[in-house]
Amino acid sequence: MGETYYDEIASGYDELHGEEQLGKAKFILQNLDVTPSDVLLDVGCGTARALSVFGCVKIGIDPSFELLKRAQVPVVQGFAEKLPFSANSFDIVISITAIHHFSGIKQALLEMMRVSRRDIVIYVFKKAQKFKEIEEAIMSVLPVHKRIEETYDVVFFARKSFK
Repeated sequence: MGETYYDEIASGYDELHGEEQLGKAKFILQNLDVTPSDVLLDVGCGTARALSVFGCVKIGIDPSFELLKRAQVPVVQGFAEKLPFSANSFDIVISITAIHHFSGIKQALLEMMRVSRRDIVIYVFKKAQKFKEIEEAIMSVLPVHKRIEETYDVVFFARKSFK
């Protein structure tokens, strides 16, 4: 289930996942201070529909060109393991139930840390085959300050230390 799968289902992606993704984005917003001047990156954004709830500057990145063609916000085609952005480019970096698709989980987390100035929020599907590996990587790489368990997902909130 990589780039090709999502390119194939792109036309029906929002119908399949749109409301769920919006709900998860709203949950993040309820648990995070977001100001209009914040710059937010969504890693594995799909069609970037979930970004509509955030009242700030936002950009998405995803490997699927077909999904990105449906985005209503600025997007970049690329991979979580090699984010094409400078260090400390974003106030907030989020990833909503996408991390289980990443080929290099630890590398992707390190990249998210690198490009974040402040907050990182990762939504993880509890039934993902690699859930334990993902959780261990998150806890070892990110400065997690809050872990919220939901019915189907676990949400990790991390805050990067200012140096």
